[in-house]
Amino acid sequence: MKILILCTGNSCRSQMAQGWLQSFDARLEVHSAGTEPATQVNPGAVKVMKEAGIDISRHAPKSVEVYRDLEWDYVITVCDEANESCPVFSGRVKKRLHMGFEDPSKVSGTDDFIKSEFIRVRDEIRQRFYALYESEIKGKATKPE
Repeated sequence: MKILILCTGNSCRSQMAQGWLQSFDARLEVHSAGTEPATQVNPGAVKVMKEAGIDISRHAPKSVEVYRDLEWDYVITVCDEANESCPVFSGRVKKRLHMGFEDPSKVSGTDDFIKSEFIRVRDEIRQRFYALYESEIKGKATKPE
């Protein structure tokens, strides 16, 4: 099963979602991309995911153009609709979903507050993606050939 997670910068929320989905099931082929990819994965996202036991330090932001001509079982956008426009993917997709999350990289305040927002969003991504995995993806995933 092939899953693409989209956001604007592909540096934070989509990277965390990719890390979580990969941790749920090794049979899944999970990628993430952005319409305006950042130069690196957000260090705050890397840190809070590592604290949760998921290493995304080797991930790198990629352009959605890399994946446009491929076929996908799911394309999931993770931007916060209230504050951003979500990328549109025009490739071959069996199912499109939107799961909006606030961007913790846009938060300002003390270091402790910023970290708490990264943790909150990380945990929300885990919860919602695990629910999706259990309800829709798990039974459809097959072993890689």
